[in-house]
Amino acid sequence: MTHIPAAGQRLRIAVLNRLFRPTGGGAERYSMALVEQLAQRHEIHVFAQQIDHRWPGVSYHRVSAPLTKPRWINQIWYAVATWWATRRGFDVVHSHENTWHGQVQTVHVLPVKYNLFHGRTGWRLALRWFKVLTSPRLLVYLWLEHMRYAAAPGRQIVATSNSLRAIMCASYPHTSAYLGVVTPGVDAVPGLPNAAEKLAARLSLGLPEDRPCILFVGNDYRKKGLPALLAALGHLPAEVVLAVVGNPAHIPAFREPANAAGLAQRVFFLGALKDMTPAYRAADCLAHPTLEDTFAMVVLEAMAHGLPVVVSKESYCGIVGLLTPGVNALILQNPQDAQVLADTLQEVLQDERRRQRMSDEAAAFARSHQWSQVAVQQEQIYRLAVAGH
Repeated sequence: MTHIPAAGQRLRIAVLNRLFRPTGGGAERYSMALVEQLAQRHEIHVFAQQIDHRWPGVSYHRVSAPLTKPRWINQIWYAVATWWATRRGFDVVHSHENTWHGQVQTVHVLPVKYNLFHGRTGWRLALRWFKVLTSPRLLVYLWLEHMRYAAAPGRQIVATSNSLRAIMCASYPHTSAYLGVVTPGVDAVPGLPNAAEKLAARLSLGLPEDRPCILFVGNDYRKKGLPALLAALGHLPAEVVLAVVGNPAHIPAFREPANAAGLAQRVFFLGALKDMTPAYRAADCLAHPTLEDTFAMVVLEAMAHGLPVVVSKESYCGIVGLLTPGVNALILQNPQDAQVLADTLQEVLQDERRRQRMSDEAAAFARSHQWSQVAVQQEQIYRLAVAGH
């Protein structure tokens, strides 16, 4: 009979994430939030190449990075180094990376196999295979992914949304037997700020004090839909401004076209923020016309701060499968349609009563998706992994 560890049993857990810092993407913030929750009840060891995080009771192990580029070589290095460091002494190894080891594997992005081969047949499929077979980089990524999702004692795979789970099952059908879903959460639900908090947030970020403000958050500006949002801004009243938060390396490529379109005084590039709270407090709504998000933590975080959200439909953005269109979010059928995006944002900005209703519904939704609840789900997966190992 399989023995599943008791709920109160303290486990020694290794967590694998190459970048363990708050200015990373959603995968990094997801991993850090779980570590903070689970460290209250378990012994947590983090193995990362870049670490900007400190939490009571967590042990940090810096993994060397002798060659960060090309990235695929660094990925092999990280996989080997963490396998060696965690091969014994842990009850559970939990990987958020493309590594072959780790009983628990959390999937944050579309599978490499899906991106390469989905929807291709005939000569297009043959050409794609030729590209793969002549590319050491693609061969390595596919091999690591194949090993990562292979059946193994105690293996548990976690997708961050139902839509990602469906894609995983289509790409790797055998994983359905040990594939679950653990969606992201939020630490707290502060709701809308008061007037003083909003003003202080705007002043701290250098934003206009009294103009309608749309918030955009994303490290990959293009993939998260900033081109369409900039175009939409041109259709909105001149008083409306846009705050852009994310990877500062992308700013030059977008500042120039924004200036050329006459938006220089209306777009504020804020770069990466370690603390997102001021950005959420400063905004009147969040625009997330993403072209690819397996979940989109930023949408949930914005909702926790009472922000109305305008977001791409579920085929582009996983969280939308949990939302109620027109109630706690406004959904874009085509996130690249700038005119429709502008019209939808204008609906929110000009109707204060509707904005308040959406704010209340957004906060209510976020309250049912808190990290304390998510951590309980994750612990159950750990116990299944230990029982099957």
